[in-house]
Amino acid sequence: MEQWLTFIQQIGFPIFVSFYLLHRLETKLEAIHNALVSLKVK
Repeated sequence: MEQWLTFIQQIGFPIFVSFYLLHRLETKLEAIHNALVSLKVK
């Protein structure tokens, strides 16, 4: 059990940070996409 806990602590945190950063990047990319689409329409 202790090995699993160590594994999750070592691997889980970087994965969590990666998903968090990807989520933030995705929302910003959507905003950029919407801005570009609105410029194209005008």
